[in-house]
Amino acid sequence: MRYQSKAMIGDFPVVCVAIGPDLQTQQDRGRAAGIIAVGDVAVGIVAIGAIAAGLIAIGGLGFGVIAIGGFSVGLVALGGAAVGGVSLGGVAVGIRSMGGIAIGPHPTGGVQVYWPPS
Repeated sequence: MRYQSKAMIGDFPVVCVAIGPDLQTQQDRGRAAGIIAVGDVAVGIVAIGAIAAGLIAIGGLGFGVIAIGGFSVGLVALGGAAVGGVSLGGVAVGIRSMGGIAIGPHPTGGVQVYWPPS
């Protein structure tokens, strides 16, 4: 499935959706890039996909200022495994970390690992 809005900001479409393979372009997975991007691999201000990168990234693997996903990396990270300034997850690593296993200078959670050790 492919969709791209006609509205553009600079060279980027406002909305871009690319899900699944595309036989015409020989793509194995959908690659979406736009202000709002939804796809197997998504890059945008708001990105939603299996692999997502953007200011707000939601996906199995999320990279962003605010990242939500199975594995997330960001300034604020929420996920099964979260790495960031403020992180919340099953395994959380960050300056402020909260989770089942929390690692960092200020951990909160089940198993607290103070790192770096003082």
